[in-house]
Amino acid sequence: MSEVNNRIAVLRAELKISQQELADAIDVSRKTISTIETGRFTPSVTIALKLAGYFNVAVEEIFSLN
Repeated sequence: MSEVNNRIAVLRAELKISQQELADAIDVSRKTISTIETGRFTPSVTIALKLAGYFNVAVEEIFSLN
């Protein structure tokens, strides 16, 4: 089975924002951001698109299959 990898922590670090700031910006909980970053939760398409919009990148620049 494929595992979904992501670059959310890297992108957050580049912008110097916290998990809470990102969560507030895309209207999810900080725990959601944390579990996505650690790979324990694969986000819905809606959340993935919100993240891509926030970071102004394509979804494929955030998420990839291992």
